Amino acid sequence: MPTVAIVTDSVASIPEALIETLGIHWVPYYIHRGQEVLRDLLTIHCDTFYQWLSTASELPKTANPSPGDYLQVYRTLYAEQGVREIVSIHITSKGSGAYQSALVAKQMLVDAFPDLRIEVIDTLNVAMCQGWMVIEAARAALAGKSLGEIVTLVKDMIPITRMIQTADTLKYLYMGGRIGKAAHLFGSLLSIKPLIGMEDGVIVPLGQVRSRRAAYEKMVEMVESAVGKAGKIKIAFLHAAALEEAEKIKRLFEERLTCVESLIAELSPALGVHTGPGTAGVCYFPVRD
Repeated sequence: MPTVAIVTDSVASIPEALIETLGIHWVPYYIHRGQEVLRDLLTIHCDTFYQWLSTASELPKTANPSPGDYLQVYRTLYAEQGVREIVSIHITSKGSGAYQSALVAKQMLVDAFPDLRIEVIDTLNVAMCQGWMVIEAARAALAGKSLGEIVTLVKDMIPITRMIQTADTLKYLYMGGRIGKAAHLFGSLLSIKPLIGMEDGVIVPLGQVRSRRAAYEKMVEMVESAVGKAGKIKIAFLHAAALEEAEKIKRLFEERLTCVESLIAELSPALGVHTGPGTAGVCYFPVRD
């Protein structure tokens, strides 16, 4: 067992197999659907949620975990597993209160147990961009890296880990108030496919094209431009109830770029509320030899 535990949120959207093999600890978000209070990836799962969302006339509300939710995980790691060092990695603080909740939980616990060290990190990103940071941190922990080394690793990834995604509509982001600097794209005709990303923790527009195929080609061009033709990347192909689209993007990328590690991941329901079904894209970062 590694001496440093890695904690994150359900919205990192990390495939379950990796969560298990890497020993990642995670805290679920909340989804309020009418009178129901659902826990992301625990009491509501992707398949049933996206089937329902495509027919919904009103978006459910989402809420980040409370300080008490993080406190419970931290306390369990400390009291039951003997963990004395934790790295807690979270979605952008500019779009969610998870980071602040984790900070509050940290302070509550370290005040009571001064031998416990908790580092809380704001990734300024989302989905598998956050997920990649968690995965690499967990691998470093398993390799015996120190808390300081793991924190440095994650912080070094923050400015180079990027998301590009597209969808048939931005109405879910718009209705949920998460559209950021891409608001002017909301009125685009259905024949226009917007490309969006994230910069400094907020959603930004990256362009518009006229078809999904063109959007996917543009994604490849943008990543190729960023890393160079000889560049190597680790990449996740993201989707929300759009596995076939993620597979199309994957084929395009693997034909053009050196993907030293690639995986397909589905956005958790708490993220899918804001993107809507049909969303597809990539989260990647360059790797050095």
